[in-house]
Amino acid sequence: MPYTAGERLPGERSSRLGHLDVLKSPLVQELCKSFEDPKAQAAKTAVQWEALPTSGKPLPVIFGVDGSLQIIESESRPYKALGFVKTALIMLDQPALATIDKDEPHPFAIRDILEKSQTYHATVFPLRYVVAAGQSVYHAVRRVIFDSIKDPSLEGEVMQTLKWLAYEKWDGQNKSLPPFQCPHCDSDKATLPYDTEVGRCPQCGEEIFVTDMLGFHLEMADDSAPDTVATSYMSIHETLLLFTGIRYFWENKREVLPTCLFVKDGPLSIRAQYSKLVNPIRRFLSSARKQGITVCILGQEKTGAFADHLQLVGDDAPVGTFFSPGHNYIREEIQHRPIAGADYGRDTNYGVKVFVRLNERHKFVLNIPTGPYVRDPKMSDLIGATETFSTLSTILSTRHENALLPVELAHSVASLSTYPSAKVLAMFAEAASRKP
Repeated sequence: MPYTAGERLPGERSSRLGHLDVLKSPLVQELCKSFEDPKAQAAKTAVQWEALPTSGKPLPVIFGVDGSLQIIESESRPYKALGFVKTALIMLDQPALATIDKDEPHPFAIRDILEKSQTYHATVFPLRYVVAAGQSVYHAVRRVIFDSIKDPSLEGEVMQTLKWLAYEKWDGQNKSLPPFQCPHCDSDKATLPYDTEVGRCPQCGEEIFVTDMLGFHLEMADDSAPDTVATSYMSIHETLLLFTGIRYFWENKREVLPTCLFVKDGPLSIRAQYSKLVNPIRRFLSSARKQGITVCILGQEKTGAFADHLQLVGDDAPVGTFFSPGHNYIREEIQHRPIAGADYGRDTNYGVKVFVRLNERHKFVLNIPTGPYVRDPKMSDLIGATETFSTLSTILSTRHENALLPVELAHSVASLSTYPSAKVLAMFAEAASRKP
């Protein structure tokens, strides 16, 4: 690897002729000739495509959620870093969707639809070499997370959703918060009484927040936080924003809930220490299903290993079919790992993967919840799948490859582009830091 540029001397340049020796190598030439087109291998993969159900009716109310992130670094040493996060939730209905031209949507039509049916949240994290009111970065980020989840611009609804999930309020058992690692003494017996937001660690007596149970402090040092803290917060907030809509209908208009489709950009999963929310979500979806209330949730993966695999096998799929891979298929064909070990997604996913070939132009990697964990999902395991599949054709967008309109519109609200957004945020951060 070359030396990078410093303050006094330029960086080392890589050789522009170094590739010639590589191309002349007999071993390299022989190996390259032996490689095959991956599409030829894809044909050997056994995929059991099933016909999409046709008995369902399109759901009339659609919610979409998305988030965006920009890490802003100063241009001189020490390289200070701030993480700006924005998430958005939008609501559409079928009459509104019908007014949008799927090929060339008029921006004013989209503006009018979103004007009264969108809500968003924005926050910022001190990540490196930033002093926050005399606090260490570690405790400043903890406070920012707590205050951001309580965001008054959203009337504290997201905090109510976090408590609704963490304390499993829907079952009426008044449970305490499950034990977690204290951010002060590292005891793994920290907890809070039912419906409490702030309390004291039973071991050390220091102040703890309900948001500490998520575990953000487990990946921070005292004077810095990695960029993944902002990324993880964005993912968690997207999930909480989505379930804020679900909670509202559950508590106020439960009969409306089965008529809604909640669409999230990205997989229905929460990884690492943040997966504490996965089992409460599963238990809620299972409880709702047992009560005869279908909660239709859809995640779309646009990139990653599953999207890459669909490009290999999707063209051979008949139109109007779907395939939900099980543990063995995912391990061998997609992750290329041994099938031994823990079941795929057991601790992190509240939705299973579903490949869909809707028509000649649209192929999707979708996530649909099952309630309890299912190792090898079947159609009957997928909650609301019949209605969800029937709704797909009504929310297509032709502006982008395999696009869904709720995700596209949510992204238009939440988006923080590299330019000019990043430049504007950097100017704002610099100006704010100079104020007394």
